[in-house]
Amino acid sequence: MGINFDLEKCVGCGSCVPACPFGLLEIVDDKVQLKEGCTLCGACRDACAYEAITIEVETSPESRADIDSYRGIWVFAEQHRANLKNVSFELLSKGRELADILSTELCAICFGYNVTNTDLLFAYGADKIYLIDNPELADNQEDYLTYQFVELIREHKPEVVLAGATALGRSFFPRVAAILNTGLTADCTGLDIDTEKRLLLQTRPTFGGNIMATIICPASRPQMATVRPRVFKKVQPDTGHKGDVIRVDFKPDNFQTRTMLLEFIDEVTETVKLEDADIIVSGGRGLGKPENFKLLEELAGVLGAALGASRATVDEGWIPYSHQVGQTGKTVCPRLYIACGISGAIQHLAGMQTSDIIVAINDDPNAPIFEVATYGIVGDLFEVVPLLIKKLKEQ
Repeated sequence: MGINFDLEKCVGCGSCVPACPFGLLEIVDDKVQLKEGCTLCGACRDACAYEAITIEVETSPESRADIDSYRGIWVFAEQHRANLKNVSFELLSKGRELADILSTELCAICFGYNVTNTDLLFAYGADKIYLIDNPELADNQEDYLTYQFVELIREHKPEVVLAGATALGRSFFPRVAAILNTGLTADCTGLDIDTEKRLLLQTRPTFGGNIMATIICPASRPQMATVRPRVFKKVQPDTGHKGDVIRVDFKPDNFQTRTMLLEFIDEVTETVKLEDADIIVSGGRGLGKPENFKLLEELAGVLGAALGASRATVDEGWIPYSHQVGQTGKTVCPRLYIACGISGAIQHLAGMQTSDIIVAINDDPNAPIFEVATYGIVGDLFEVVPLLIKKLKEQ
């Protein structure tokens, strides 16, 4: 794999120079020159209007034939304590769309023990369910999940494999990709298909959210990606859609695990799960001090909402990390998001801007949060929030 510059086509216009995110290009004697360190990101190629830059992928006929043997889209249906997570249904909804574009089947892969409501996987679009039911898998032991998933992929050869960018997905999915020697794009916010080349177009924010990069995996299979919860919306379930359940035997003696789960401790302070909440009340540095989160807790209690926070307040130790919304926290998509004292840094917006309705309360009329807000209230949150609480209690 390499990058080529056709100096006969190059006119020295320089349009590729600012496009390189690493500053590796320069124009010398009216021709482009490349310094060391190129990552083959393709930004310069896309910026060149004269098609003087090409990126070649070295693919032997044998490997090309092997790639063509991969078919199907798989979604890892994550469960917790025998209950399927919402992100599984979100990914199946998107997976159904991708599978229809590729004219291929959509499969759900479910590891667990006595998992309930597996029929819902069909309702959200799955044509097949590979069900691995065993007490050893009840608590999602990552070593077991990793090696069992690798075995299934090697046997059935799916071309696309998706998982939620949850704590579990972020932990064991990269291990699967590494063992299979294939690529993985983490924390995607968009997925599409290049129908001509059957490539998964994996879009995710990079450089602090200032650039949206679209990543492809042309030389290996499967194409793997994790997607944050709430990025894709669930479709209306079709309870009439049925498929095949394929039960896979799990033999723990065939795998070695280096870890042992001693105890699982739930966070008792979180009354409403953030990523599943329909309403979220979030606080930022504008609260001034940690004690003032009690005001937002009262508003959240009246609304039956979850309590969120910006990274600044988490970094200050005002509130636990589990409440953080943003690029380095949780991606949420509630029906109503109320931002109190949050300026609206791009990293925070990346985690909540797809909310149905956004209400921003800030005393700075130029705060970036107002650019994405459905409704904006310019004022002191310590005056506005108590009035909201009073009005809501009256109703």
